[in-house]
Amino acid sequence: MSVLVVGVSHRSAPVSVLEQVALDGEEIAKVAQDALEASHVSESLVVSTCNRVEIYVEAERFHGSVEDISDLLVERSGLTRNDLLRHIYVHYDDAAVAHLFSVAAGLDSMVVGESQILGQVRTALQRGQDDATVGPALNVLFQQALRIAKRGHAETEIDRAGPSLVAASLELVAKAGHRLEDMRVLVVGAGAMASLAAATAARRGVASVSIANRTHASAERLALSIGATAVPWTELDDALGVADLVISCTGATGTVIGADQVRRAATGRAAPYVMIDLALPRDLDDDVAGLPGVMVLGLAALQEMLADEKGTADIDAVRDIVSSEVAAFLSARHAAKVTPTVVALRSMATGVVESELARLEGRLRDVDPEVVAELRQTVRRVADKLLHQPTVRIKEMAGRPDALTYANALADLFALDPASIEAVSSVDKPLSSGGGQA
Repeated sequence: MSVLVVGVSHRSAPVSVLEQVALDGEEIAKVAQDALEASHVSESLVVSTCNRVEIYVEAERFHGSVEDISDLLVERSGLTRNDLLRHIYVHYDDAAVAHLFSVAAGLDSMVVGESQILGQVRTALQRGQDDATVGPALNVLFQQALRIAKRGHAETEIDRAGPSLVAASLELVAKAGHRLEDMRVLVVGAGAMASLAAATAARRGVASVSIANRTHASAERLALSIGATAVPWTELDDALGVADLVISCTGATGTVIGADQVRRAATGRAAPYVMIDLALPRDLDDDVAGLPGVMVLGLAALQEMLADEKGTADIDAVRDIVSSEVAAFLSARHAAKVTPTVVALRSMATGVVESELARLEGRLRDVDPEVVAELRQTVRRVADKLLHQPTVRIKEMAGRPDALTYANALADLFALDPASIEAVSSVDKPLSSGGGQA
């Protein structure tokens, strides 16, 4: 079994395509279940953020599995197969491990080094555990990814180099000449991204923060947590008129704020009316960007503006951490694959030795017990020495991709029972896919 990831992200597709494949909570659960029903797939997990949708599966085979998983994204998008497949990327086995570790560490994000992805990967794992689509393999893999990401943040100052997408948006607003301290901010939505937006704006010292959400209780909870004001959804137009900066990031599947609403809110202002749309699909009507006196920052604009950002020493340090962790993880995984063969070989040899000693001792009843004990020890030493070199050699090769081929040859040469190897493999597997978060 090997890990397969099929995905679409800001690196492979424009925002218009990402909008087509965006998933909400219920859709994430359905896609994970559908992936689990594909042939040769035993585990599945979906990572869905504002700039990526990735399906991870533990698959018995590559061909067939990649087509089945790709089709799930095609069906969800409404695009033709050819239109979407050119934006899809696929990583398998070792490459899938390296990709996940880089994603969790923030190295594959639109804002390289941002920390929000860590929480999103943790949420994806928890969702998979709750929905029982995650098993031992993906659980171990994602726990490792979370641990590595946390190590990167602990051992470097990558948080300084890679702010969240919200922080980057506010920084761009400030660079455009706006004083954040004078701006009244309206956050539309109350989910994870909205919570981050509200908290980040408050930390930046804006004049005020208001929260508007269809479910008013959610808006009130978020407002209470940061000292903001909750606005009833029925008063959204009035709130838009009062705000200087609007950050919209709901989970809606259609337009939330129309062009006419923005036109009324922006009329008569001396300074540009600023709107940041971090939702996927977009919350703002397409015509909003063309309104006079309105500055719009969406994911597409942010992607273009942030594309030329240079790497930093902290980002390079995290890349080094991820590279070393990938090598260590893959080495341990390759070693684990050959361990059952080594154990089965030694068990077979022990069985042969004990059987022959029992037969020999039955014929040496009159021999001095000390002599019999010495014979027993000698036979065992001979068996150990004969097995020593093959065992050492396979352990030396354990970290190499061809280690499993060597193990298979060893099993064939010694005519090891496949059932005995499988029995050791089963014992070595974790008993539960649950467990605490890394």
